[in-house]
Amino acid sequence: MKVFRTVDAMQQHARSVARTGRTHALVPTMGALHDGHLALVREALDHADHVTVSIFVNPTQFAPDEDYESYPRTLDADREQLDALGVDAVFAPSVDEMYPHHADDTLAGPLAWVTVDRLNETLCGRYRDGHFRGVTTVVTKLFNACRPDVAVFGEKDAQQLVILRRMTDELLFDIDIVGVPIVRAPDGLARSSRNAYLSEDERAQATVLSDAVSAARARIEAGEQRAEAVVGAMQQALRSAPDARVQYAEVVDAHTLRPVDTLHPGQDVLAAVAVFFGDTRLIDNAFVTVPAA
Repeated sequence: MKVFRTVDAMQQHARSVARTGRTHALVPTMGALHDGHLALVREALDHADHVTVSIFVNPTQFAPDEDYESYPRTLDADREQLDALGVDAVFAPSVDEMYPHHADDTLAGPLAWVTVDRLNETLCGRYRDGHFRGVTTVVTKLFNACRPDVAVFGEKDAQQLVILRRMTDELLFDIDIVGVPIVRAPDGLARSSRNAYLSEDERAQATVLSDAVSAARARIEAGEQRAEAVVGAMQQALRSAPDARVQYAEVVDAHTLRPVDTLHPGQDVLAAVAVFFGDTRLIDNAFVTVPAA
């Protein structure tokens, strides 16, 4: 497995892969790999002849009061796991490589951004100002550095997935975006690097997130068409955790990410929650197709 630390080296490698006619898949990550990330890698291995995993903790998607400095960085352990799976390349650039003008004294950068309007106004976007601008910008940079035919993302970050699909379509990237279902612990908690921040008691309570989205799915599949009732089922599940501080519990259209009042047969919706335990913010969701009446 090759490890590239510069954009130039990564681009040269990507060009060499393309010259051989092999398909190339990219799995963008911020490292601290867990079973959820490894599921993305396995999916990429099924979709392409050559797989690159990027490991980059992207500063522009963190707000000033978020956990950029403390976000876990475990590059050596990550490399071992990826090598064992048969990954071909790791792209692990520095901040200077990805944002070459970020420390410019005369025109403090970066000055160039990629944005997707309106899809970033609900759910997490309502509370994390600038987050998705950072995501779409860095993913565009990763696409330009790695030049993949396929890119694989997790459905746990559902809003991110919807936004990146729209960005890829609108900016004419010739890249197939593949979404992978959420990987969960045996008790239902979605795998996340931030789970490591939870105390033992918080970890036990955090299963209410999966309980909430499971309750939403059950209500929808049972024929409930009132979004208010579906949200109520999620809120009831979340109330069973005494330390949970709910940021949102919502049902939105899965394509526009706009809130819905009434669910219509055949409509794809997203039931999503964000909850704090102490300073740790966790998210969970379920994509559901409303059944025929």
